[in-house]
Amino acid sequence: MELPIDHFRLLGVSPTTDLQALLHTLQQRIDRAPDQGFTQDTLLAREELLRASADLLSDASRRQAYESDLTALAGSDQSVMPALDVPTSKDVGGLLLLLEAGQAFDCFEIACRALQPPQAPALGSTREADLTLLAGLACLAAAADLHQQRRYEAAAQTLQRGQQLLQRMGQLPAIRQQLSDELDNLRPYRVLDLLSRNLTAQAERAEGLALLEELVARRGGLEGFGDPSMGPEEFQAFFKQIRAFLTVQEQVDLFSRWAPTSAAADFLASTALTASGFAQRKPERIAAARQRLEASGQEGVQPLLACQHLLLGQVEQARAAFEQGATPDLKRWADQQSPDPLAQLCAYCRDWLARDVLPGYRDLEADPDLEAYFADRDVQTYVEQHDRPPAPAVTGSILPWGVAVDSGSPAETTTQPLTPVNDDDGDWDGDGWNPGAWLETMRSNWRWPQLERPSRSTATAAAVGAGVVLVAIASVMRPLPPTPTPLPVEASKPAAPPAPAPAPATLPLRAEAPSEAQVQALLEAWLDAKASILAGKNSRIPLEVLARPSQVDRLEAERAADQARGETQTISTAITSVVIDEQSANRIAATVNLRYADQRLNAKGDPQGEPTKLALRNRYVFGRDGGIWRLVSFQKAP
Repeated sequence: MELPIDHFRLLGVSPTTDLQALLHTLQQRIDRAPDQGFTQDTLLAREELLRASADLLSDASRRQAYESDLTALAGSDQSVMPALDVPTSKDVGGLLLLLEAGQAFDCFEIACRALQPPQAPALGSTREADLTLLAGLACLAAAADLHQQRRYEAAAQTLQRGQQLLQRMGQLPAIRQQLSDELDNLRPYRVLDLLSRNLTAQAERAEGLALLEELVARRGGLEGFGDPSMGPEEFQAFFKQIRAFLTVQEQVDLFSRWAPTSAAADFLASTALTASGFAQRKPERIAAARQRLEASGQEGVQPLLACQHLLLGQVEQARAAFEQGATPDLKRWADQQSPDPLAQLCAYCRDWLARDVLPGYRDLEADPDLEAYFADRDVQTYVEQHDRPPAPAVTGSILPWGVAVDSGSPAETTTQPLTPVNDDDGDWDGDGWNPGAWLETMRSNWRWPQLERPSRSTATAAAVGAGVVLVAIASVMRPLPPTPTPLPVEASKPAAPPAPAPAPATLPLRAEAPSEAQVQALLEAWLDAKASILAGKNSRIPLEVLARPSQVDRLEAERAADQARGETQTISTAITSVVIDEQSANRIAATVNLRYADQRLNAKGDPQGEPTKLALRNRYVFGRDGGIWRLVSFQKAP
């Protein structure tokens, strides 16, 4: 049998190890033989192979000749690896040494072949028992190595092969249980691995969706607690990660199936339907989303219903829902946006779309542009077909050809046409209807009944009645806003809502030929994530979509070293310029100028040493694999 290993690695020494250290290592290896249950024959063969390697490497002339052979082999053009020819009588001992040398996958593959006919040993023999034990241990170690390399699906396939082998052999129930447990623990990582594949990898993605449904079913739903290996907080973090890899239709389908037993899924299904309807200009999907949200009976969703009514051209219902669900804090926010009621409702709707509806889908990129939405022919047709005469209490409703203005009596309702605008100014959609003028006319003719003020809410805040799990899952990898639920009177002190944040850059970056601005956005996201990790916090964006494993590992190692010292880092960076020097289908190199500052803090949060402030000029390299651009490496630029 040939083992893919050389004498140095088999013995566990380096080519620079002297004779005394070599003999000391030999004695240690012999004295510390594995105790997992191997037979004496295998342990004796292991010892003999160790002594044979030590004898060769202890002889100066033989060692020099062997090193020359290794050097010549490494310098050859052929992809040939060194190997040792081990007698059949000692092959199980050699496999054990291969496992000890860290080549678990090689050991597993060879052991599996040795257990297959016609090489299979006699049933019940010590050779069969040792080979089976080796295969089980090597399978566990190989899967752990693949897990460490973030090759989760490969790790799962290795564990499945090990399970099948041990089941066929009918041996080692304890190791079989370990394999099963590791496979279960690997399920969330496999889901992330499979769903992050290219959309063309339909079979892999289908398997990932099936595993996700199994995971949720085992938990007893999104809000369930039936999985002891993953607590609520871990599951929420995991779920927020995978949402970015799901298409909008996949989310609609999944959440709709889970909705009968899950309030969170019901809410998310409504959100996904709204996103799909708005981005694809299909109001009927928004109508389905509104019906689902109304039927849910959840508290605090009236502001969201107001937005959905508005997108369907139902101003009366939008006004009523908004009035009913507005809180004082949200009314104050809306009052700061505009003195006009309809403008306030539009501002709220745009903010809701940008923050809580449109982000979080793999295949959806849309701006919360209400004018472009209402300019679409399908939207206009839907609004026209579903428009109803306004009720007496309402002063206007949306019509694609104008505005129905109510003078106070249903019999006196008239339609005010929109003022024509020449096609040459670029405002027309080509059919004689100007969405910008339409909205402006709406604002001037539509009047809200006397209210304190309209309100603002976000999807996550408005749905607080559905529970903490719903709030955490519904947010798309961003800090949660303050809950609008009133505090007790003696502790009540409403906080001012934050100003609407701009929509984040689309990540992961999938453009075939990214611009300098897109490359800068990707780099800024990585630097922000890095600063969060080193500050002892979590990144709001999965590191795997920003950088290759080598960079992620370096960052995690740095954070681990800081934790061991009880320290954190406060880091700030500001990119001043990005120039792409090289660009191909799968590689980008860019020279970046940036300002950098950091300060180390001890466990109490006190500064350690002097802060660092630098002006840096670095060269960053980005690579594209699986359709996603990630940071590969960086170094100081010349």
